[in-house]
Amino acid sequence: MVMSDTEKFFEQIISHLPISILVFDSSLKVVFVNENFLEKTRLKLDAVMGRGPEGIFPPVLLKYSHLPVLLKKVIQEGKGIPGQEMVYRAPGIPYRVYYYSLNPLRGIKGMENVMLLMEDITEQSRLREEVRKTERHLASIVESANDIVVSLEPYGTITTWNTAGERITGFNALEVRGHHITTLCTSRDAEEMRQVLQNTAQPGKVEHLEVEITTKGGKKIPVAWGFSSMRSEAGTLVGLVGIGRDLTETKQLQAQLIQSAKLASLGVLAGGIAHELRNPLGISSAAAQIFMERPDDPQLLRECAQKIHTGISRASEIIEGLLKFARPSTRYNEPTDINKILDETLGLIGKQLSTQQITVHKELDPSLPLINADGKLLKQVFLNIIINAYNAMPRGGQLWIRTEVEKGWRPSSLLVTFRDNGAGIPKEHMDKIFDPFFTTMPLGKGTGLGLAICYGIVKEHGGEIRVVSTEGEGSTFTILLPITK
Repeated sequence: MVMSDTEKFFEQIISHLPISILVFDSSLKVVFVNENFLEKTRLKLDAVMGRGPEGIFPPVLLKYSHLPVLLKKVIQEGKGIPGQEMVYRAPGIPYRVYYYSLNPLRGIKGMENVMLLMEDITEQSRLREEVRKTERHLASIVESANDIVVSLEPYGTITTWNTAGERITGFNALEVRGHHITTLCTSRDAEEMRQVLQNTAQPGKVEHLEVEITTKGGKKIPVAWGFSSMRSEAGTLVGLVGIGRDLTETKQLQAQLIQSAKLASLGVLAGGIAHELRNPLGISSAAAQIFMERPDDPQLLRECAQKIHTGISRASEIIEGLLKFARPSTRYNEPTDINKILDETLGLIGKQLSTQQITVHKELDPSLPLINADGKLLKQVFLNIIINAYNAMPRGGQLWIRTEVEKGWRPSSLLVTFRDNGAGIPKEHMDKIFDPFFTTMPLGKGTGLGLAICYGIVKEHGGEIRVVSTEGEGSTFTILLPITK
């Protein structure tokens, strides 16, 4: 039969489609094949035309796909078979993955042919497998993380929750999914968390905060959160990601370090404390001796009793102050007078300074505002810095202590400055002075914890420490503490 120009035109189109096409007749013999199939399989036209599936495809593929059975089923029932995947490998070429379907072709006399469509999806299959591997790898990383990893909807509703989140909080993914993340926070921290989430939703924002969350068992644990946004290729906000680190062990270690630094400082204070105690005890002892020698003078007895009481009270105050300093304590913020804290600190170490011929010059601003802080911890900071100045001036010197409010139109910080004319800090040590256990003191004379503890305490208060020093001329430590209502 001679084909018309139109038939030839359509045959050329079909032959060059990027899909392999085979047409089988009712006896399962190939009556049409396009160029795409011949190119993919590297077969000749005469090796395909008039042959059945067994003469074209490898036995393993036929057994895997049940192609002959499916062809017969389509011819008998006249219904197509939806797409499926099969792997085909022709001799001498790498394997290919095809997506195929069978469709009946009805002629004038009814069901006459079946068309096999095969689309090469090898590359798509490879990419899909790589995506799956990447997803499995990322999922494994998230599930293996020691920190809480949580994904949120743009307004903070939890969508995913990893194993570490369940281990740390006791809540599994089903229990938290669909709930706002602030439900985990204490009521005190919930509003701050909402504000951070709102800021994170802005382009390019990464927000950090530390809050307490309540576990399933009702325990409150400190968690340091970091939040960032997830965006589509078009830049549209699609969600938020949060990573939370349990700070329980870190806080315990910080408390131990603070306590270690306190005990190290007590060694420096011991001489001054002994001298302070000796004075009131000596007065009390002398008054008691006079009391025993002249028991018949009522006026003298009253004076002696008063001196004994005063001496014992003074000794008791010194010991109580020492115990308060040495006793471990949790952070407790309250309105705090920095000038008063400095005076109390100097009361602890004043005798040491005067014994070493160190003159203290106080320039304390009497109009200084109260700040929200933990006075006991700040006392530890001030004491460590003064002790550093003490050690830097073994032959005596000058120590200036100044308090003031940051200058400017809208001051936001309170400044506490300690300046000495001691040995100074070598230039090569400046970037290490806040490192834990770094010390220039001889072995057994220092722990290297003092300034590291100071740095941590000031940072916890939202402040910072600035240091300027010239070797041989002295050092200046400036502490900036935020002024809050």
